[in-house]
Amino acid sequence: MLRSTRQDELGTHLEWELDGVTPKMINWFWGNLEKCDSLWHPNQHMGLSWFKDPRDVGVIGSIHRAPQKWNDGRFIKPYILLADVQKVPDHVREVIKYDHAVVAIGYDLDGREETWDPEKTRKEAYRVHQWQSSEDGVVGMSSAIPIHPAGDQYEDSGLIWAQHAAEEVGNWEVFLPQLYSLYRVVTDRKICPYFSFLIEGKGVNAKYKNL
Repeated sequence: MLRSTRQDELGTHLEWELDGVTPKMINWFWGNLEKCDSLWHPNQHMGLSWFKDPRDVGVIGSIHRAPQKWNDGRFIKPYILLADVQKVPDHVREVIKYDHAVVAIGYDLDGREETWDPEKTRKEAYRVHQWQSSEDGVVGMSSAIPIHPAGDQYEDSGLIWAQHAAEEVGNWEVFLPQLYSLYRVVTDRKICPYFSFLIEGKGVNAKYKNL
């Protein structure tokens, strides 16, 4: 359930709370996106695939292709890198206040995969999803932190993204407990990898405990 949407000098932030979802389920989700993407946003996600598979490179440094259509009709095909929280700018880490977090960096690599260079390729946007246990499930926040001015390919006022992200987060409550339960019978980590996004510290002091 979306609790609030707000904007500040850093970007756009969604505060949310989900019943029946655990931190472990969301951890599992990020390593198994190919199993979840169509359920995450059935109307706007257009078929996820891995460029750098977490089974091969680990979840930090993994990159997924995420073609999607937004509510304003825009079609984008970002390549999304899951980053080490200690290797992103301080202003991105400032938003971290819960004890689990994913920091994602979007790139435009369509047709340029062979020349991928993380140091030279233009970053398009930052996204931060964070969560922790609550009485009935999890409480969390999702943030869009812009890099380029509004009107750029991956930037808007933040509110178009906010509507898309709110629908994604709300769908976790609908499908994730059941899907996670079904896949518990699969113990092969090559099929169902698992990574813990547990955070030590907050804000600029945040770092992963187990990654």
